[in-house]
Amino acid sequence: MSMTMDETAQATGRRGLSWASPGRARGAAGAAAAMFLVGTLTAVSPALHHYPVYGGQALRYAAGGLVLLLVMRARGTPHLRLDRRELALVALLAVTGLGAFNVFVIEATRYAGPATVGTIVATVPIVLALAGPLMERRRPTPSIVLAALVVAGGAALATGLGGGTPLGLLLALGALACEVAFSLLAVPLLPRLGAMRVSAYATLAAVPLLLVTGLVADGRDALRVPTVPEAAALAYLAVVVTAVAFFCWYDALPRLGPDRAGLFSGFLPIGAIVCGLVLGTGHPAPADLLGAALVIAGLLLGLRPRRPTPWAPAA
Repeated sequence: MSMTMDETAQATGRRGLSWASPGRARGAAGAAAAMFLVGTLTAVSPALHHYPVYGGQALRYAAGGLVLLLVMRARGTPHLRLDRRELALVALLAVTGLGAFNVFVIEATRYAGPATVGTIVATVPIVLALAGPLMERRRPTPSIVLAALVVAGGAALATGLGGGTPLGLLLALGALACEVAFSLLAVPLLPRLGAMRVSAYATLAAVPLLLVTGLVADGRDALRVPTVPEAAALAYLAVVVTAVAFFCWYDALPRLGPDRAGLFSGFLPIGAIVCGLVLGTGHPAPADLLGAALVIAGLLLGLRPRRPTPWAPAA
């Protein structure tokens, strides 16, 4: 069961996360696993280069949502009736964090290099370090903002720098905004619905949007029967990168808070680097290793507990 934001605040005591916090280790492990797994999608993407992009994403989310529903049924997790506010948030989450994010990323790479797009999206820890606390009506923590800058710098270094047109940069900024929405829009839903329901409902809600986008972009060719390698790649995306990663991320958010959880997005390029090594499809350059080291340093900086303020008796 996910912790509420109030319970998280009590556990952290507003002085930084305590190692004794019951959900801290689980939250950190979940956030790291989620971002690492999402980073591995670069290993299977080549298998889908000839499959219609938007139709493929629709299949991915449909299958991933089905997996989540089956897990809910196996665990005996009941469905809850959503009120209007929750329906609106789930719809916005699906439209922005899932559907529009894919559209922005795909279209941005037509006008800018993948490295440029990745570098811009890698700044998400900075945005979450500032926006997350403001949503909770508290000041951003300076140490976490500094840590976010370090993590973003490391992720950008590992991703690499590139060029692009103004339109490409604008589309990449749209992808960044959608990536932030993927976390912030879920925060008010998690206390009542929990990570499993939010993951399942948002994933399934994104399917119609991607299908419509695919029909507009590719017509009747938006969907076709995948080949065996394509089916394997889609299955991996659906089960690992969607169902497992989404649940891990949404389970971690209320345990860490959006600002600290955002630091773990630095694991995206690390997942890509490690997966490339395992599959023999890539070898890390010195910049990749230095970027990974910066990400780890930023995480250690952002997750360390702050020193308690010394107590002095009143005179």
